[in-house]
Amino acid sequence: MDTLDLKRTLKHLYSASAKPQMVEVPEMTFLMIDGAGDPNTSQAFQEAMGALYGTAYTLKFMLKKGAEDPVDFAVMPPEGLWWCEGREDFCMEEKGKWLWTLMIALPDFVTAEHFAEACRQLRERKDPPGLDKLRLERFCEGLCAQVMHLGPYADEPATIAKLHAFIAEQGQSPGGKHHEIYFSDPRRTPPEKMKTILRQPVR
Repeated sequence: MDTLDLKRTLKHLYSASAKPQMVEVPEMTFLMIDGAGDPNTSQAFQEAMGALYGTAYTLKFMLKKGAEDPVDFAVMPPEGLWWCEGREDFCMEEKGKWLWTLMIALPDFVTAEHFAEACRQLRERKDPPGLDKLRLERFCEGLCAQVMHLGPYADEPATIAKLHAFIAEQGQSPGGKHHEIYFSDPRRTPPEKMKTILRQPVR
């Protein structure tokens, strides 16, 4: 059985260099969960991550064992949309005011029925906090600029400034929520080696 890996089939969206580039992001299927507050201290953030991963892996193994037409896929890295109420820019300095949507991309063959069954199985097995807030949603960003940030999250402002300068050079302006894609586990990766794609929709 072949394993679908969206990081490979959508390589231009899930790989980047230190040099900003423009990408066209199509409509995709995501697991999503909303929250607020500093991710370093928010219990809701940890619960959201647990619900996301738990459901994504339940879907993976459920569909891999499907009796009629089994399929397999690689679980994607977590992503986050970040914003602050009443501000167009992402207020990096005010973590307590952060609003966020955590998400994991899924193959398009995952249906609402699959999602509901995976939630039922996960609730029966573990019932993680945050599961009731999870949703399956189609999401489209369109034209975006993105860049790879290498290093700790605290050093992101300089990379974000570089990304926004690139957007201005292209004759565009930021429009939409600051987007991050996480390729490193901060519990296991030295801060200087962490990799995060920073993405900004434009208008």
